[in-house]
Amino acid sequence: MSETVRRYFPVSWEELHRDSRALSWRLAERGPWQGIVAIARGGLVPAQIVARELELRLIDTICVSSYDEQHQREPRVLKRVEGSGAGWLIIDDLVDTGQTGRLVREMLPEAHFATVYAKPAGRPVVDTFITEVSQDTWILFPWDVEPRFAQPIITMRSV
Repeated sequence: MSETVRRYFPVSWEELHRDSRALSWRLAERGPWQGIVAIARGGLVPAQIVARELELRLIDTICVSSYDEQHQREPRVLKRVEGSGAGWLIIDDLVDTGQTGRLVREMLPEAHFATVYAKPAGRPVVDTFITEVSQDTWILFPWDVEPRFAQPIITMRSV
């Protein structure tokens, strides 16, 4: 993450599903598509939803490691995809600083890059996204959280 976390944006399974379907609506207008390249791991769930909604059966993955809990580090490519990306969608959950996105764009320069969420620093890297969040916000995806007590917002303002 590019800045210190000042706020959290929790996303439920239902919200992620709704936002991924909204992304599908936008992408359907720009198709047809040959298939999807999901950026693992975060892009796997949105990619499955988009694949279902657009009736795409070809799904591949690019595996990039760039986060350790809440700290971004230099991205490492663990698995690549061949080709230019022409006719393919790249799907990820989030573009943050754009570091991973630029790396994937270099690998698949002709693909259409879509994310569910985008932060200002990463927005120029993607072609399509649904929701923008501030750069200092950490998105809490449903696979990263468990139910617990939530502090009232007013008590967090002094932090």
